[in-house]
Amino acid sequence: MTRDPKELLLRLFGAAVDSADPAKTVARHLPDLPRGRVVVVGAGKSAAAMARAVEEAWPGVNLTGVVVTRYGHAVPTRRIKVIEAAHPVPDENGAHAAQRILDAVGGLGPDDLVLALISGGGSALMTAPAPGLTLEEKMRVNRLLLASGAPISVMNRVRRRLSSVKGGRLALAAAPAKVVTLAISDVPGDDPLAIASGPTVHDPDAAADLSEVVRMLGPDLPEAARRLLLETPEPLPAFQADYRMISTPMLALEAAAAVACAEGVTPLILGDAIEGEASAAGQIMAGIARSAALHGQPVNGPALLLSGGETTVTIGATRPGRGGRNTEFLLAMALALDGLPGVHALAGDTDGIDGSEDAAGATVAPDTLARARVAGLDPAKVLAGHDSYSLFDRIGDLVKTGPTLTNVNDFRAVYIP
Repeated sequence: MTRDPKELLLRLFGAAVDSADPAKTVARHLPDLPRGRVVVVGAGKSAAAMARAVEEAWPGVNLTGVVVTRYGHAVPTRRIKVIEAAHPVPDENGAHAAQRILDAVGGLGPDDLVLALISGGGSALMTAPAPGLTLEEKMRVNRLLLASGAPISVMNRVRRRLSSVKGGRLALAAAPAKVVTLAISDVPGDDPLAIASGPTVHDPDAAADLSEVVRMLGPDLPEAARRLLLETPEPLPAFQADYRMISTPMLALEAAAAVACAEGVTPLILGDAIEGEASAAGQIMAGIARSAALHGQPVNGPALLLSGGETTVTIGATRPGRGGRNTEFLLAMALALDGLPGVHALAGDTDGIDGSEDAAGATVAPDTLARARVAGLDPAKVLAGHDSYSLFDRIGDLVKTGPTLTNVNDFRAVYIP
């Protein structure tokens, strides 16, 4: 059977994104309507799309509320206010939105329902600095975290400590109203506490020792943040959460695997929680692909290696070019494959934005390095300068979808002939 590997990879990516479309998932997870009021709040790259899906599922319900999403991710709504804010570094709009959300859930009673719509990106978008910390200081902490290469679990632990809304504080602010959370997971392992830093779930780790993180962030850490991270906070009341996961990275990988099977290609899901340095992950994936292509292990071709999760890029002292963790993963993989015949790959962020660029990711083919060199580029130097976006842009292999209005983290697929 003759097939175009790049076309197949793009269809797999589309299937993964489509599986997490709020318009197709929200309605079947909604709770029963309460006797009292319904207040909808939310934060994340999917918050506006989720809010619209709630409005469509409950057309005759008197809804109020407010959600915050990333600039460019808003959609029209009639009853739920949508605010756009900055990501990944917070801004004034995010702080304004957080206050609006806290105001919306205040003064409710036990017969009222707060429906919280939570998705990836909510940590930065809904920002309410802890007492004693300014917004500017919190923005500086976020920049340090993003440049540190720390895994998302560590980032969110810091964000919870420095917040007045994360780590269950939003749910506590809504008490005694019932809080039901609909969540789209963008984190390895689907931990509710890690998705948008868990604004509606109890944080049993709230008093954890963060001294090692303080050392990692170094002398540029604002003094107020250093103090909050080193001191032991007062414990928050424990509570039970009604938390409903409506889309996850594994469901997205399974949707892609179904497309592969329909094409007569064997899918092998390597995991939905792969973390670590993007370039190192790319080298490892190249090794697995080489083994499969040359030896039929761990799978015989035609096959697809599928994986998800969230890698990181440690910038260090290097002045970075234009990049993203998925394009960096792919360039490192291409260098390690060194033109191995027949092997193609795609990596992209399912929200449509790889880091802060305008592409979801890119594709790799056996001639990727050769075409880059013809264009006057040195792929190894480009990788060292964290300028992978520029290389794939120059050779025309970026994958541009625009904002997808969902987010189940990174999607990676490697085709083995």
